[in-house]
Amino acid sequence: MSAKGKIQRRNRRKFHIRKKVAGTAERPRLTVFRSLKHIYVQAIDDVSGRTVAQASSLNDAAVTSLLGEANGKIAPSVAVGKAIASRLKEQNIASAVFDRNGYLYHGRVKAVADGAREAGLQL
Repeated sequence: MSAKGKIQRRNRRKFHIRKKVAGTAERPRLTVFRSLKHIYVQAIDDVSGRTVAQASSLNDAAVTSLLGEANGKIAPSVAVGKAIASRLKEQNIASAVFDRNGYLYHGRVKAVADGAREAGLQL
C-alpha cells in the first residue's frame, strides 16, 4: 500500500465527515491531527473561522505537567485531551463536536476524546 493512496483515502473520509460536522462559538469543532511522533488538537469555531484553543504533545507545558513519567503515545494523547478540555473550560465552553479528521476512532484518536471527556468536556 503506497503512502499516497493512504493519504488520499484519509482525505476522502475527511471530506465526508466535514460535510456533516461543523463547530460554533458555543460548541466548537475539536479536530485532531496525528503525526508519527506527536498529536495536535484544535478547537475551531467554523462560523467565524478562528481557532478557539489548541493543545499538542509538542512543547506544551500543560501536557508535560499532566504526563509525568509515562512512555509511549497513548498517555500523551490522553494528556492532550485533558489540556484542551481545561483550556475550553477556562473560556466557559462545556461541549464540543469531535472531528476525527479521517482517522479511525481507535488508539491515539480515541485517547484524545477519552481524555477530554475525563476532564469534563461533553463530546
